[in-house]
Amino acid sequence: MPSGLWRIALGLGAPVGFTGSLATEFEAPGWVTLYVVVLSVVTEGLALSMLGLVSPWGEVSPRWAPFVGGRTIPPAVVVTVAALGAIAVTAFMSYCAYVWNGPANNGNPEAPQGLAGLVMTACYAPMLAWGPLLAAVTYDYYRRHRW
Repeated sequence: MPSGLWRIALGLGAPVGFTGSLATEFEAPGWVTLYVVVLSVVTEGLALSMLGLVSPWGEVSPRWAPFVGGRTIPPAVVVTVAALGAIAVTAFMSYCAYVWNGPANNGNPEAPQGLAGLVMTACYAPMLAWGPLLAAVTYDYYRRHRW
């Protein structure tokens, strides 16, 4: 949630600390506004779908879903999709952390610095836990629904 709020602030034109060519590239309103809103909605939707691994509604598809409404979701499908998601999110967020802190970006004077950089880092840091937490919840789902 914090990263989505930070992105939406960026998309609405709040000064989040970018300068130079990065400030021009991320200038709002513009393409960045639609992009960050859609990215935030998709990210939050995927994060909220994790609740299906610990809730009864994650075991039966919603009645309004075409063709599969009201049917039981096979545990093997749920575990496979969730495990692949955990691997993908862990890999992606690890890569992002490496790039952000890597030699090519570290010390980039156009990136948020000082308090703005601290706020941005604090907003994105929880995303590093998303993959491992999804893996833990997936394992718990697997233990409860062995096929």
